[in-house]
Amino acid sequence: MYRRIDDFVKDWEHDAQTTLKVLRALTDESLAQRIVPEGRTLGRLAWHVTETLPEMMEHAGLHGVTGPVPLSETPTSAAEIVAAYEGAAASVGPAVTAGWTDDMLDEEVPMYGQQWKRGLVLSVLLLHQAHHRGQMTVLMRQAGLTVPGCYGPAAEEWAAMGIPAMA
Repeated sequence: MYRRIDDFVKDWEHDAQTTLKVLRALTDESLAQRIVPEGRTLGRLAWHVTETLPEMMEHAGLHGVTGPVPLSETPTSAAEIVAAYEGAAASVGPAVTAGWTDDMLDEEVPMYGQQWKRGLVLSVLLLHQAHHRGQMTVLMRQAGLTVPGCYGPAAEEWAAMGIPAMA
């Protein structure tokens, strides 16, 4: 749980760039990839991460995060998803900085039938996209895409450095 907005903003900037690395590796063809017939597609997961930014923050009473309307139609263009995420992600830090103070992070707000501290909302926002990035990277491998490293090098990045990938 965050107790300082500055700490969140620094983490957010890094995490958003990590998500962008993953999204930028998508292709239009890969967006249809899914593990099981009833599962979300890679494109739907990417769009869900994007549309959740304004949805979750608005739900917590924070205005100013821009982005697509929740449950809107998933684009068929990877570039469109990247552009929408880029804009939404860029608005998160400034909206939090302008709308909340450090003291407010300990206050509770109604979130999805529960009471969460605002500092927890910020933590969940990051963890939510990390969770779905993990799902996306599995689908990306299945679609034959090169997966960028998120918290360290991916296999291809190790190879490019001349280092055997960690097993």
